[in-house]
Amino acid sequence: MHKFFSYLLLFCYVSVFAQQPQKPSSVEIYHKIEKLNFLGTALYIAAHPDDENTRLISFLSNEKMARTGYLALTRGDGGQNLIGLELRELLGVIRTQELIEARKIDGGEQFFSRANDFGFSKVPDETLQIWDKEEVLQDMVWIIRKFRPDIIINRFDHRTPGSTHGHHTSSAMLTQEAFGLANDPNYAPNQLKFVNTWQTQRVFFNVSWWFFGGKEQFDKADKSKYINLSTGVYYPMLGKSNQEIAALSRSRHRSQGFGTTGVRGDDMEYLELIKGDNLKDKQNLFEGIDTSWNRVKNGKKIGKAVQNILDNYNYKKPSSSLPALIEVYKDIQALDDNYWKEIKTKEIKDIIAACSGLFVEASANSQSATPGSEITINWEAINRSAVPMTLKSLTVYPDDETFIHNIPLQNNVDKGDSFTVTIPQDIEYTSPYWLKEKGNKGMYTVNDQQKIGIPDIIRDLYISFEVEIDGVIIPFKRELVYKYNDPAFGEVYQPFDVVPAVTTKILNKVQLFKDNKKQTVQVKISAGKDNCSGELQLKLPDTWKVSPASIPFNLETKGSEQIVSFEVTPSSHSEEAVAESIALVNNKQYDKEQIIIDYPHIAKQQVLLPSIAKFTKADIEIKGRRIAYIMGAGDNVPESLRQMGYEVTLLNPQLITPDILKDFDAVIMGIRAYNVLDDLVYKQQILFDYVKEGGNMIVQYNTTGHLSIRDFAPYHLRISRDRVTEEDAEVTFLAPENPVLNKPNKITENDFKGWVQEQGLYYPDEWGAEFTPILSSHDKGESSKKGALLIAKHGKGYYIYTGLSFFRELPEGVSGAYRLMANIIALGK
Repeated sequence: MHKFFSYLLLFCYVSVFAQQPQKPSSVEIYHKIEKLNFLGTALYIAAHPDDENTRLISFLSNEKMARTGYLALTRGDGGQNLIGLELRELLGVIRTQELIEARKIDGGEQFFSRANDFGFSKVPDETLQIWDKEEVLQDMVWIIRKFRPDIIINRFDHRTPGSTHGHHTSSAMLTQEAFGLANDPNYAPNQLKFVNTWQTQRVFFNVSWWFFGGKEQFDKADKSKYINLSTGVYYPMLGKSNQEIAALSRSRHRSQGFGTTGVRGDDMEYLELIKGDNLKDKQNLFEGIDTSWNRVKNGKKIGKAVQNILDNYNYKKPSSSLPALIEVYKDIQALDDNYWKEIKTKEIKDIIAACSGLFVEASANSQSATPGSEITINWEAINRSAVPMTLKSLTVYPDDETFIHNIPLQNNVDKGDSFTVTIPQDIEYTSPYWLKEKGNKGMYTVNDQQKIGIPDIIRDLYISFEVEIDGVIIPFKRELVYKYNDPAFGEVYQPFDVVPAVTTKILNKVQLFKDNKKQTVQVKISAGKDNCSGELQLKLPDTWKVSPASIPFNLETKGSEQIVSFEVTPSSHSEEAVAESIALVNNKQYDKEQIIIDYPHIAKQQVLLPSIAKFTKADIEIKGRRIAYIMGAGDNVPESLRQMGYEVTLLNPQLITPDILKDFDAVIMGIRAYNVLDDLVYKQQILFDYVKEGGNMIVQYNTTGHLSIRDFAPYHLRISRDRVTEEDAEVTFLAPENPVLNKPNKITENDFKGWVQEQGLYYPDEWGAEFTPILSSHDKGESSKKGALLIAKHGKGYYIYTGLSFFRELPEGVSGAYRLMANIIALGK
């Protein structure tokens, strides 16, 4: 059979409900059997989600049949979010799931280190100071030892520090070290309790036009010294090219706006050999590496048996392969090589279930439950083949409790029932494991070695269906799910979550106190079970006063909510404080906030974080009241402005008219507005006229990419990639007498203390004489950047462009950012 028949499995569109079980077709099953007979492994390494080359991952996984993984050193926490308001660790959760969905399409597997994407870094020296270099290196060695790649491919060049993001170069530099250390028994010996040392055979650098300054220069360059790998494969049965499949995968990166159009025709990937033996066959990256079953002791027999199954595969009746597959399963269980035994056992169990049409599933009667509570589990099992089967038992883990015994599974006769189990009292709540302990700016904290690298939430509650087929008992593991019928979408799957009895949320994540007056602070209490009662406390430093000391609550039904109010009197002096809400139920403290992330292209996620908020006592005066905010890529600045005392109206660009604008004291463009709002091209003159008549127009940063309009400023202004990544970089006032630094708040160097992640980004590097640059700062070893805040008088009003990261600082309660923003809005008033 030609392998073009085998590609449907991993190339179909991912369901919008990511938890739905796979139900492979006959063609998809054949592809699984092909992969069963290939024992080669490739690992692609880069720094972030969306750094990976999906064309190459898809090619290796589906044309070459290799077990292919992508190691992203970070989860992309420092990026921007084009689909919602989540930033930092919550954005990292979204981007993690986007990568998992991408791998379902291109056929790869996903891994991460503990490194935190702390934001843009210009050089690897800075990156490796903020990351714990040794911990990241150990994580890479751990994943290499565990995944055992024959070849590694770097997305970036280890020899060119300073030419790209410091995270990028660091990922390649660390790979060069990990290559040798993974095979050194004296390096990270604690890992060897779980894995063996491993020597990768080759390391490649995936050369791209990026490194030549553009596609035109790359096309002209001599590429004969590189491996020219032809990846423009066309799969006739699917009607898609490898590039089209890769585009579907890359388009899962929705939060970053990486939707990609598929292309067709010849395509080349260029690889430079960095370590290992040269290739004679430039199309075979595994040359000289035994990728057959012969590489495993007693594996030769298995390879012949699998090839025989492929040669005799019946597309109309896949179940005819079951007797031979059962024999292969038995031979795999007899292997001494635990690495390949584990991998190939999982693969062949999936194939056996698919060939027989065996469907087994366990679903809970609710989407969540608390430790110690009872839940009803509905189970289903059906054998859709003529091969006799028996459901020997059904066991629920982690309690290892068995419920049913010896149920015959006749051909196409659906079996099912329900039973009740008690959730273990000591089971962990469902939440991303890398967020359960407090990390630092550069690293997440994960102390369990065996968890490191795992991409997803770890769920301890699962069900094992032990099914006897042809005299062999095979366990099929299934995670417990929740499903329901939606009138619009039909069958909807969601993961089952273990939740606390009660969670709380301080409704204002940042609360600003501009004077000594007390303010009302509201806290929402949510029940994870029925009959939940207790008392709520709001904890603050002793310099703040909270009344009352506690508030009783009583929530009768699971899912019910109650909002309570405290009166908070701030400190007598300027201060930033952390407020913590704590619920006491039966003498047990509950201090978590439940955050649900629910987008159609990823699995629904529960995240449990400390229930805290930041309270800022700051000396702030504002002038002007009414603000029109035009949302761009998405940010939380409007809520921060409301905290400051402004009336904020979110204005749709299509509704911009002179009459609407005339009543606003300022119009503020959200981040990247000119990158994402094409309608602004028709409204720009109206905005300029508004400024001429005395209004203030404040434009926050845009990128150098697609701009809806070239002349988005009334005078010459060119955006660059200049930025100041060191949030504590010293700031020089270029125009100290300018009102923006003096009225109504006197801005000093102290106002630039406590900033987070970065000072600013995408500063202009050219501007007309009409603009006055206000600030200058720079990262260590660089020239001064003067484009952070530019102000131009235009008619009676002011046009202001700023690359300062207000979208990060204001939601974090940075008092100096509030004061400076108040002055920008107050210009001319």
